[in-house]
Order: sequence, then C-alpha cells, then structure tokens
Amino acid sequence: MPELKRILIVDDDPDVHDLLKIALRGEDREVGSAFDGLEGLKRVENEPWDLVITDILMPGLDGMALLERIHRLCPETRVVVMTVANTAENIVHAIRDHAFAWFGKPFTVEAVREMVEHALNSKFSDDDIEVLSASPQWLGLKLRCKMDTAARIVQFLREMEKGLPAEEQEKVASAFREILLNAIEHGGGNDPDKSVTITYVRSERALLYYVRDPGQGFSFAKLKHAAVSNPAEAPMDHLEARQQLGMRAGGFGILMTRSLVDDLIYNEMGNEVLLIKYLKR
Repeated sequence: MPELKRILIVDDDPDVHDLLKIALRGEDREVGSAFDGLEGLKRVENEPWDLVITDILMPGLDGMALLERIHRLCPETRVVVMTVANTAENIVHAIRDHAFAWFGKPFTVEAVREMVEHALNSKFSDDDIEVLSASPQWLGLKLRCKMDTAARIVQFLREMEKGLPAEEQEKVASAFREILLNAIEHGGGNDPDKSVTITYVRSERALLYYVRDPGQGFSFAKLKHAAVSNPAEAPMDHLEARQQLGMRAGGFGILMTRSLVDDLIYNEMGNEVLLIKYLKR
C-alpha cells in the first residue's frame, strides 16, 4: 500500500472544500477540513499533516499568520496559499515565510493538482529558496538548481503579474520559465548544491527578470543543440544534435522566449540574461 498523504484545507468557504476534495482525492490521500484559521491551527498542533492549503481572509486567525505559525511548529509541513487577497506584498511575504506555492482565486484545478503533486512528492527544504530582497518592486532570490523549485518560483511570479492581461501574463511566465530551466539544467547541471540567482524588478513602465547561473556560459555559435543556432535552411538540425548528446527533447527555449518578451539580452559570457517586458501605460 502507498504511504498515506494527509492534506488539510483551511478556508471559510465550504464550496472551496468541496471543489478541492474532489480534485485532490486518491487512494493515497486523506483530506481534512477546517473552516477558520484558529481551527486550522488547532488541527495542525494536534495532528500530523503533509500539506496545508489555506486561504488568507478568514475569521480568528488569517492565513498569513497561520503560515508563520505552521512553519514554526511543523517546518516539514508544506503550505500552499489560495486567496483573493492576491497582492504583490502578500506574495512576497509568503515567499519569505516559506510557503510552498501561491494561487490567486479563481484558480485552475489542473494547476493546483499539479502543484500538490510537487508538494507531496518532492524533497523540500527551507534553503531551496533564499530571499535576498523582499520588496514587491525588487524581489531578489537565490534558488537551488532543482526543477521542483523552478516550478514553485514560476508560479509565485506568475501570480505577481495578475494585473496583466491573461495572454500577456502567460507569455511572460513562459519566457521566464524557459530561461530559468535553461539556467538550472545547463548552467547548474541540475546540481542542488549549486544555485541560480533571480532578480525581479517592476517599474511603472517595464518588468525585468534577471537570471544568473553558476555555469561557464556559452556562445550562440556553439549551441548546436538549440534551435536558435540553426540555419534558416535547416531549422530542425538541433534535434539530431540533442539526440547525440543524450539531452531531453526540446531546444526551442531561447527562440521561443525571444518571441514572448520585448527584449532578451545576454552578457558576454552567456551565463547572465535579462528579460524585459514593456508595460502599456
């Protein structure tokens, strides 16, 4: 029998409980409910939970305070926040207080289900994400080179941009995801003892994402495994190169990213990149 995973939902809306219980059910799952922050805290104090999914705006004890208390009492318990209080300040606060993930309401069931799988099955520690700057306008992070950590940060920063039109929000998130995965896979070699540095800056006129990896960098002329280096007459040559190198399918990351943002700038070495998205005023 698979090990039983225990999930606690803390929300004052019964409909949210019903939706999540259906979405997250499984033979290896036990899903419990609490309908305010104080009840949720009591259940965490008295019972072991692998994952807590909490709202913020609740009577008695709000979700941000609950997140902090859970981390102090049971640091091994993951916490996913779901809320309509989807402000940049709250998101940055949640990252600093070691939330596993953040979803603004309304959320898609598919995205939540996928993140819950990450939360229940990944190896997680507080130092996977180190906060260097915790301002909503200037967020600085250092991440261990782990794919699960990348998925978490992409979700946090996607939620930071809920003010953008949905299509633009997804374009920026996709561009950032590709650059981050390249930094972890190629620059960091998927080595969790190495780190990638991220800086997110938002001004009135632009969004900037800066990513620095620990690798030796690259030259575009030598990226035979990347579609961006293919000649126009042979646009798929990189697929053979990737197969020969034993790499995963893909190679369209840089080419695709260039079409999703307004500027993509690399440093001379090739291990630092700046994504720029200009905002309509």
